Amino acid sequence: MKEQQESKVKMMMKIFDLMNLEAEEYSQRGKNVFFENELFKTRVINLKAGESIPDCQMDCFVIFYVVKGEFLVSKNGQEASLKEKQVFITEPALLSMKSNTGARLMGIQIKTRETEG
Repeated sequence: MKEQQESKVKMMMKIFDLMNLEAEEYSQRGKNVFFENELFKTRVINLKAGESIPDCQMDCFVIFYVVKGEFLVSKNGQEASLKEKQVFITEPALLSMKSNTGARLMGIQIKTRETEG
């Protein structure tokens, strides 16, 4: 019985290689979601040199982890630079980003009780 339970847990485990996941352009960002459940949505974002993501009002908490490269993030008009292996965590806010040199990142949207519904 215990072996069956352990086997089920192992089958449910999924590893994602952030460097090899397909990433579509911003207009097709829905295709970049590689995991989603009722609590959070996870996507890969690939910005080519000179590309940007326009202002977006996020109604949930968001985490951005820089896998490769560098980009500028704007939160409610305040800008900061994020580099490879850095993480940015924010409460709901107006966000945008731009990369001069190119960047690959993981974005996680986390629902709150206020955003559920």
